Amino acid sequence: MSQTTQPAIVVESLTRIFRTGRGRTVTALDGVSVTVEAGSCLAVVGESGSGKTTLARIIVGLERADAGTVTLVGRPVAPKARRRELRRRARQIQMVFQDPQSSLNRRLPVSAAVDEVLRAHSSLGARARRERCAELFEQVGLEPRHLGARPDELSGGQRQRVAIARALAADPAVIVLDESVAALDVTVQAQILQLLAELRAAKGLTYLFITHDLSVVQQIADHVVVMRRGVIVERGTTAEVLGNPQHPYTQLLLECAPRPGWKPQRGMIRALREEIAS
Repeated sequence: MSQTTQPAIVVESLTRIFRTGRGRTVTALDGVSVTVEAGSCLAVVGESGSGKTTLARIIVGLERADAGTVTLVGRPVAPKARRRELRRRARQIQMVFQDPQSSLNRRLPVSAAVDEVLRAHSSLGARARRERCAELFEQVGLEPRHLGARPDELSGGQRQRVAIARALAADPAVIVLDESVAALDVTVQAQILQLLAELRAAKGLTYLFITHDLSVVQQIADHVVVMRRGVIVERGTTAEVLGNPQHPYTQLLLECAPRPGWKPQRGMIRALREEIAS
């Protein structure tokens, strides 16, 4: 008898509508359904305004959906969760943002951000927490001297490593990464992607990777969904979607993706503008 593993994330018919004033509305998500298998990496791709970040924030619990359901590791997420439920969800799923500076206090050493999570999600004493902080820093490629550093004393790549250590401190099954390498230069970006791959292999983590960068998708994702205006227009394995895109919008994204020797053509830029405006 074969043993099956339940998906890490199941999203069904998720809808989110924002009201912008004067009776106007914007549909950020329109019946979106997504499944992320345990131990895999799903990339959600689309231009700004496609709904990918709203999807991530609802899954993590930073926003509420107007309709639809979210199931994490086999357990449905209540729309109006109590504090105990929110804490349990935080142990299961953590988020790494594009700008790690937003989750770091400039007045405190960066280790304080990791210690805060340990205090919330473990029963470790002060000494054990310090030791665990040092272990987490080592896991993400930081040195003991970085424990006492302020955010402004670290590079962008080092701050992002701290943000990853902070997410790992809760010992989650799932990590959502929202444009988490977009602000880094190419060399540092490659280092962070390699780190994420190593952590995933070592810990069996599941990733939901929000990005607009198709080159990043190729390096880290097993599967891809392409979003446009709140709906999924294409999905499949990374090889299928990037190697043989079926939807015109996906084809256009690939055509406009920078690559060695690439120069944007006027017709291509016009086509992209018309596609986004249509």
